[in-house]
Amino acid sequence: MALSFKDVAEILKIVDASNCEEVVLEVEGTRLVVRKGQGGVASTTSVGASATAAPAAGADQPVSAPSDANPGGATTATAKVDDGLIAVRSPMVGTAYRRPASGEAPFVEVGDRVEKGTPLCLIEVMKLYTTIKAPSAGVVTAIYADDLALVEFDQILFSINPE
Repeated sequence: MALSFKDVAEILKIVDASNCEEVVLEVEGTRLVVRKGQGGVASTTSVGASATAAPAAGADQPVSAPSDANPGGATTATAKVDDGLIAVRSPMVGTAYRRPASGEAPFVEVGDRVEKGTPLCLIEVMKLYTTIKAPSAGVVTAIYADDLALVEFDQILFSINPE
């Protein structure tokens, strides 16, 4: 029995209405971690067989391509972006795809010039794909998520030096 989107939504409602601060649920290799924020609202949800609560070593460093040293592509939502750069953040928890299809070139690489609306990556949640687009024209200065990495809500995915 795998967790469906409806199951996760129902679990979030129950946790939000309860007094518990954290729930960890593992079902058939899928791990769901829910922690309440200060306002009593569930603030962190991790879904996936390789999801972890602690960031990997060196997780706040940008990456430019998938790396064997960081197999899960774990990064944190607290990565820092230099002043003057635009941080492109994940609007949801999901799996980041840097390529439009397996075997194809990535959407963008560090140093690529992009226009406003240029696709940067895809984020997949429950077989629904959301295209993450450049918010302005500029040059991609860093990539913070590996291909096929689990990303968190509000995690920095890219930084762009605007024109």
